[in-house]
Amino acid sequence: MDLGVFIPIGNNGWLISTTSPQYKPTFELNKEIVQRAEHYGFEFALSMIKLRGFGGKSEFWDYNLESFTLMAGLAAVTSKIKLFASTAVLTLPPAMVARMASTIDSISGGRFGINIVSGWAKAEYDQMGLWPGDAYFGYRYAYSTEYVQIMKELWAKGVSDFKGKHFQMSDCHMKPVPEHKIEIVAAGQSPTGMAFAASYADYNFVLASGVNTPTAHGKLNEQLIDAVAKTGRDVGAYVLFMVIADETDEAAMAKWQKYKDGTDVDALAWMADQGSKDQSAADSSTAKTINLPEQALNFNMGTIVGSYATVAKLLDEAATVPGTKGLMLTFDDFVEGIETFGKHIQPLMVSRASRLKSAA
Repeated sequence: MDLGVFIPIGNNGWLISTTSPQYKPTFELNKEIVQRAEHYGFEFALSMIKLRGFGGKSEFWDYNLESFTLMAGLAAVTSKIKLFASTAVLTLPPAMVARMASTIDSISGGRFGINIVSGWAKAEYDQMGLWPGDAYFGYRYAYSTEYVQIMKELWAKGVSDFKGKHFQMSDCHMKPVPEHKIEIVAAGQSPTGMAFAASYADYNFVLASGVNTPTAHGKLNEQLIDAVAKTGRDVGAYVLFMVIADETDEAAMAKWQKYKDGTDVDALAWMADQGSKDQSAADSSTAKTINLPEQALNFNMGTIVGSYATVAKLLDEAATVPGTKGLMLTFDDFVEGIETFGKHIQPLMVSRASRLKSAA
């Protein structure tokens, strides 16, 4: 099973709280996190793209780095770990992203991939005059489909004459082509999103849910497996979990309660407003899932809280769900969290034993 880290490109990571660790994103912070992840044998690191924060007392995600330039920098200071940057498809032409990917492929020696972000938060794009109108909610995956087709054509042949509804290439040249495969990841949770991932991605990020419910992503994995069966491609699930660990279950739960006590309700209100814009969104869509009231302070992602042994046991359970190819982790405190995970949790995980043995 692969392990990855969802690095904190935005301030305060993934806890919308005033009592969680408060920090701004920097290259040095993310370099330290990714280098430690590489040291402990993580297979990949992914950076999101976020163009407008949620505000509130915590100024949640009001400070963000840019994904491709960050990952290019990290490619130059790492040697083994796979790096995924995210493209917000409404902001960058596919031919330019294809060229950027080819460049980072050269920097990294073949350790680069792209996360496709179709976009559901209208305000991120409206502020720059890039929102094409609310009808986009209904065709965003069709738009992303053409986007990926153009990139793959350029990577394969160095030229594209693609003609579609949203993009038209006219003898578009891009050389050099990448020397290695540029893997594609997606994060569709709706049936339409799953179908897109099954057709064009190599991995699909799946949102787990609940606290210490490590197999809750089973239904979404089944939906992905069904979608992949229709395309005949090999697309695995990378499942997102937050890890909050301490020496004892009680100490870890006390941390979690502290973060919940400081929930930034104003920032959550902004997120909820954005998530409500797409009236046609499926109940399983990202916009609706992350706004569920039970645990919105960390986007309702699956959350593993406990002692080192408890966390290892629960993550091993998560790995047993059919269709799971890997876990992508976030932490309350990323630097401390990666170190604790590498030293105390990963060595206890049965699902990582073969990887650790081969790396030794």
